[in-house]
Amino acid sequence: MKWKKGIMTCLAGTLLLAGCGAKKEETAVTKEKETATTEAVSGASEHQSTPLEELKDSYDVIIVGAGGGGMSAAIEAKDKGLNPVIFEKMPVAGGNTVKASAGMNASNTHYQKEQGIEDNNDLFFEETLKGGKETNDQELLRYFVDHSAEAIDWLDGLGIELSNITTTGGMSVKRTHRPADGSAVGQYLVDGLQRNVYEREIPLFTNADVKEIIEKDGKVSGAKVTFNNKEEKEIKSKAVIVATGGFGANLEMVSEYNPDLKGFVTTNQEGSQGDGIKMIEKLGGQVVDLEQIQIHPTVEQETSYLITEAVRGEGAILVSDEGKRFVNELETRDNVSAAIIALPEKAAYLIFDASLRERVKAIDFYDEQGLVKQGDTIEDLAKTLALKPDVLKETVDTWNQAVKDGKDAEFDRTTGMEHELSQAPFYAIKIAPGIHHTMGGVKINTNAEVLDKDGHVIPGLYAAGEATGGLHGKNRIGGNAVADIIIYGRQSGNQASEYVKAN
Repeated sequence: MKWKKGIMTCLAGTLLLAGCGAKKEETAVTKEKETATTEAVSGASEHQSTPLEELKDSYDVIIVGAGGGGMSAAIEAKDKGLNPVIFEKMPVAGGNTVKASAGMNASNTHYQKEQGIEDNNDLFFEETLKGGKETNDQELLRYFVDHSAEAIDWLDGLGIELSNITTTGGMSVKRTHRPADGSAVGQYLVDGLQRNVYEREIPLFTNADVKEIIEKDGKVSGAKVTFNNKEEKEIKSKAVIVATGGFGANLEMVSEYNPDLKGFVTTNQEGSQGDGIKMIEKLGGQVVDLEQIQIHPTVEQETSYLITEAVRGEGAILVSDEGKRFVNELETRDNVSAAIIALPEKAAYLIFDASLRERVKAIDFYDEQGLVKQGDTIEDLAKTLALKPDVLKETVDTWNQAVKDGKDAEFDRTTGMEHELSQAPFYAIKIAPGIHHTMGGVKINTNAEVLDKDGHVIPGLYAAGEATGGLHGKNRIGGNAVADIIIYGRQSGNQASEYVKAN
């Protein structure tokens, strides 16, 4: 079995609304389709699928989707003594997880303690609840924060160490864990999880599209799977875990639930079509918050690459075409996006220096793609961007003084202020908002069990990650999606194991 490391280490981005200066939806959709194959190969770990002749008629548990949530579930199920199988409809494993950039949020971790970062679960809970406009499912959120440090430990045990800590919007302390070199978390995480799946000899079939979840006598009994777009088989199991991601690449579905987003393209990989949500709805499963669809503030518009929030978390500022700051850069994503869209130009520039570039390795990738502008001085950079040199210089000088004083008098920013922007050369990336995450999905309880419309558990059916809804409320905090797939991916594997053993 051949394993290769992919080359993409950042999120693919999106374009703005057509009404906000974006390309038309038809053009965006065409572009999405044209890049899908390339993105799938370059943005995920290449994996030689388990040969179809090794397919069995039944498994203890079927896992739908080979992103971070699905692979975490499979590893837990296997370690609990079960015989799981993973079915992934795309040609490669990784899903949206491979596109994750900022990191994984967790509180009270051993890495935080070792680095002198004071944090606790209650603060993590309160800040996530505030970020979600206090509409989060608080039971799901409580379990989430209370098991976040344990999830970091679990990853350590798999050889996946997230020891470099930064911050994201809406967080008051550093709790966003990423690889030691400061690189994007997604590729590293997928490589590590996939390695562990391989070592445990867990069968992972790609080009395996689960079309239907089967029920018998009121319990889940398997799934219908189409292989290589032609051969359909019915595979039996006592439990099914749905980890198919959200519906961010299904532009019709996005527009149906939030018409204001018509015209946006997406950061999501092509496979995020809402398949799992639709299958569960057919079984009578309950859905929540489908209209809650997040846009991300920092997307490079020409190439559609998302620029990681870690750039702002490490101290970058945003300036308008006037060369002035206009927002607390580490406000929640919805507020920063709204501030950018409110500008006459509907776009802004991320400004940072050589020191910050060293701390955020993803910038090297952006530079390779031609996204980064450079100047030997702030004035030189301003000229490159067609901004007024004296205005941008004054903006950066004011910011550096705020860093020295530990107080941002202009916008009351309190995080990402450890470093001045003073080390030449200086850099900029032009960005604007774009669709990023679907926060709604199927309703689960803290055991990751799917609930029907009456609030009852559907026996043998579990879900995790972006296919589920409720955890994030009306706005997701950056770094919480990766935590979600690991924490609830693990929980779904554990609980499915207990269910299978008892039945």
